[in-house]
Amino acid sequence: MQFKIPKDTQNLSWTKHAVQKMMFYGLSATKVQSILSNYDRIEQGIADDTIAVMKKSGSKKNPQEVWVMYQDKETVLNNVKSKRKVVIAAWRYPGISKPKERIPIPEGIAAELKNI
Repeated sequence: MQFKIPKDTQNLSWTKHAVQKMMFYGLSATKVQSILSNYDRIEQGIADDTIAVMKKSGSKKNPQEVWVMYQDKETVLNNVKSKRKVVIAAWRYPGISKPKERIPIPEGIAAELKNI
């Protein structure tokens, strides 16, 4: 199966980092969009002014969570203001994280986010 690079739309924009992580974790743009609209939990993101949403995945024996971190930005296209979600990162977390704790981000991703 070949990965399709998502294209920016009027309501959604993708960072290169997010696309790379989606490729690494085998997440499609459709999966990320469905998590943005129908999530199980919402938390404050680790980066400034970001939001992270989570959807449960996997099975009872092998539980996983799929996280998406995004930022709401106002854009002006053709003299029309609109809100746009900028997807910053997406990843799979093996296991179940506890609510209201710091979002579990693998160390490699956290280091890359600091460099962005």
